[in-house]
Amino acid sequence: MKTLMFVEIGMGIDLHGQNVTKAAVRAVQNAIHHNSMPGIVSVLPDGDLTKMKVNVRLAIPADRDKLELEEVRKELPYGEVTFDVVDGGMLTTSGILLPDKEDINEMAYIVIASVEVGY
Repeated sequence: MKTLMFVEIGMGIDLHGQNVTKAAVRAVQNAIHHNSMPGIVSVLPDGDLTKMKVNVRLAIPADRDKLELEEVRKELPYGEVTFDVVDGGMLTTSGILLPDKEDINEMAYIVIASVEVGY
């Protein structure tokens, strides 16, 4: 990305499903759903939204092999999307005991997303 214009940060949680993809989707939604960038068209080459660059950095706590990036990509309607997946985020108890297990809680998966937009 030659010119970085915006960086939005979001957090997503899957409280009971231990689904890293669901938490990542929610983190990206949290990062982008509270803004609009109508002026970006005026600075993009040829005003073409397909030339916008979007880099998504996801800090995930576990199950990297289960992360479905195509599901996360669906949340980003414009641009050339790339991903950088790093260790991070958090695992914490959901407070719910697993069935047939003593003293073992479900884990809540917390993912942090940084969405960088430019051209």
